[in-house]
Amino acid sequence: MLRAQAWAPVLNLGFSQGQPMKPCTIALAVNDAPDIQLRKRKHLEVCLHEPVEYTQLTTGFERYRLRYRALPELALQDVDLTTSFLGKTLKAPFLIGAMTGGEAHGGQINRALAQAAEQLGVGLMLGSQRVMLERPQARASFEVRAVAPSTLLVGNLGLVQLNKGYGLAQLEQAVQQAGADALALHLNPLQEALQVGGDTDFRGLLDKLAGLLPQVPFPVILKEVGHGIGREVAERLAPLPFAALDVAGAGGTSWARVEELVHHGRILHPELVEVGIPTAEALVECRDVLPHKPLIASGGIRTGTDAAKALALGAQMVAVARPLLEPALQGPEAVVAWLEDFLHELRVALFAIGARTPTEALGRIEKV
Repeated sequence: MLRAQAWAPVLNLGFSQGQPMKPCTIALAVNDAPDIQLRKRKHLEVCLHEPVEYTQLTTGFERYRLRYRALPELALQDVDLTTSFLGKTLKAPFLIGAMTGGEAHGGQINRALAQAAEQLGVGLMLGSQRVMLERPQARASFEVRAVAPSTLLVGNLGLVQLNKGYGLAQLEQAVQQAGADALALHLNPLQEALQVGGDTDFRGLLDKLAGLLPQVPFPVILKEVGHGIGREVAERLAPLPFAALDVAGAGGTSWARVEELVHHGRILHPELVEVGIPTAEALVECRDVLPHKPLIASGGIRTGTDAAKALALGAQMVAVARPLLEPALQGPEAVVAWLEDFLHELRVALFAIGARTPTEALGRIEKV
């Protein structure tokens, strides 16, 4: 895998890895791209070059251990990762998480991810499509269906856009233009609050969502972006007819950190950017509140063993994003190599606890 630093000539905002960023120092002139596309470019740069992961919070998976079974009564080759999710059959309970789109390198990244997803039979969630709806010229960076004809493809919009005039028409447009099978609506109040010009009016969204969901003709996933969904929010969402919930917990990339690095070149509020609910904690709380709702575990999942723990705690799917960014810039082969290693580790972990399928992993875990 190439180091992030090796990509500085490709995505260059005028700073070096490990050095403080200078706000607004960017090789691309502001007039060359709309603000939203410029911001997405800067997001990529920061995620490649800067320390964007939580420094205090962890995912919480280290507080659990898989319940090892010395006599599993199955062969490794018997472990079958096949999973049904949102009406599609996947070869593993895995989604490539939402990353980018809307700027030049976003198309390259999305196509590489889509080709890998198609080859391995896993799912792919696109980055936020707001830029595509507001800037038609950005649409090409989200058009990956041609290279991933059978892949479970999930579109993506911010829920807060319902307070900015978005409605059923925009949700349908996002899905139709990308050829997606489903749509994720993301919740990100902390990120928006730290984003210059962010959308911070989250009032009345629950009622709007309740009125909208019965009209939507495709599955809708509700998700956070890496600060976690806990018990209180899960309880308020429970009556709504959404298809799945991505807990997107803390412990991986902190999008609050990303925003401060993008706009200030340093962390101004070190405690604030650490706010969140650890992924394992969010997963346990949401499973308790929503025992029959499909859950996706994301947020700092870095290994197949992490994934096995998430399945054992009640997730149906796991999602990984940032670790796949560098491989995606190298090409689909690098993404496939990373995913094959991850899924091999997941398969071995399930074998070690005597789980023939992902669903059999449930409960085969204990708190340390």
